[in-house]
Amino acid sequence: MASAYSQEQLQQFFAHVGLPQALREEPEPSLQLLKALHIHTLSTLPYENLSLHYNAAHEIDLDPQRLFQKMVSNNRGRGGFCMEIAILYNHILQAVGFDAYTAGVRTRVTFPDGSKYHSDVAFGGDGATMPMPLIDGLVHENLGTQQIRLVKDWIPRQVHRTDETKLWIYQYRNGVDKEWNSFYSFPGIEFYALDWGVVNWWINTHPDSHQRRNVLTIKFLRRSIDGGEKYKGEQEIYGKRMLVNGVVKQNLGGKTEVITICETEEQRIDALDKYFNISFTDEEKSGIHGYVSELIST
Repeated sequence: MASAYSQEQLQQFFAHVGLPQALREEPEPSLQLLKALHIHTLSTLPYENLSLHYNAAHEIDLDPQRLFQKMVSNNRGRGGFCMEIAILYNHILQAVGFDAYTAGVRTRVTFPDGSKYHSDVAFGGDGATMPMPLIDGLVHENLGTQQIRLVKDWIPRQVHRTDETKLWIYQYRNGVDKEWNSFYSFPGIEFYALDWGVVNWWINTHPDSHQRRNVLTIKFLRRSIDGGEKYKGEQEIYGKRMLVNGVVKQNLGGKTEVITICETEEQRIDALDKYFNISFTDEEKSGIHGYVSELIST
């Protein structure tokens, strides 16, 4: 499938996420570029579901051009929830020339030598801070003491169990002495626009969708590498900032601490601006009035 984005939009995206200049000129698909795009996308586009709340329609548009306008062109600090970022990121990778597709909201990349990578920049707080090779059981250091891995196995409710039906399972543990926990699983099959439409409709409308009840924002933080750069301007992820409803927390690679607690919509909007550089139009601000997730002081 051809990318929905032009080369001009690709360069606009590179500038928006602060991709080092050394990697922008005549970019060719490489693991080095994939790693840089992963880090810079993850730390520029926050995982957030704000369009479900600060929006009179309370629904999300997955059109790639609308997503580009929202997250890049408007330059208001916006990101999106899993599907929004995954769709945009996949089109960016395809515009570069990567052999990439989405398997659910997880992006699969295959290199000419046959090596395959999982590059997920759309999961949120405990997501991988780097692309992960599709190698069963290989452990990676993530943020702080957290370790992550992909394992190929069946999931608990799966009835038909053969080698062909095993899924990739993303697991984490918060220290070498901790138990592994499973976060999500994904198959190898490609998702299409119709698949996204079904999932998006459920999230936007179903009473059991937690996205409709909870206001979420997660922003990863990056910094320059102090020595040992592989290329000029190389950077790394060192922490994350999170808003869950009215509580803002921060983790700089160790313990999570509460920064502030919002009790009103005005306070939450100010916090989104101060801690996440996210701004809204007046129309968007008024979109949450009367909605289930509105903060109302008692």
